[in-house]
Amino acid sequence: MSDAFADPYLLPQTSARNRAARALWQVVYVLLFRPSPRPLHAWRAFLLRCFGARLGPNCHIYAKCAIWAPWNLRCEEGACIADGAVIYNAAPVHLGSHAIVSQDAYLCCATHDIDDAAFPMITAPISVGAYAWVCARAAVLPGVRLHEGAVLALGAVASADLEAWQVYGGIPAQRIRQRARNNCRANSLPTSA
Repeated sequence: MSDAFADPYLLPQTSARNRAARALWQVVYVLLFRPSPRPLHAWRAFLLRCFGARLGPNCHIYAKCAIWAPWNLRCEEGACIADGAVIYNAAPVHLGSHAIVSQDAYLCCATHDIDDAAFPMITAPISVGAYAWVCARAAVLPGVRLHEGAVLALGAVASADLEAWQVYGGIPAQRIRQRARNNCRANSLPTSA
């Protein structure tokens, strides 16, 4: 064993294939994804799909967001990831229909076992339900689920699941109040004359 691998902190945390795929994704991200004009959501969705992302129609994924592993991203219809948002998806991230991840929000699917000398990576998926909203600069920790319609307020940190149609804020996030249940699709349809 070489001296580099005698230290458990220096051991790779992901497979060589994973590292190669992420390197290729970074090249595509820098050359084609990031410089794309703001309204070209379909172009960015195409690039993400080329790397295994599963995206429903009308997703708005902005050019200045950062997605660590597109193959671990699943977005339902109308999901949105804003500029500055970081999706550190070492495990799967699922965004439900019309879910929103706002500017500079951070979804983190990985941490490390601080009690193990090898400091191994620990991953867990994140799920953001339909019509849920991760507000600007909020963070979601590994394994957390935001149920349908849940809101994680500005700068809050979700370390446990958030109940449906509830608003949470603070560090760690605590329930603040109930959110009104509006059927967004029904409310957006034109009324007949």
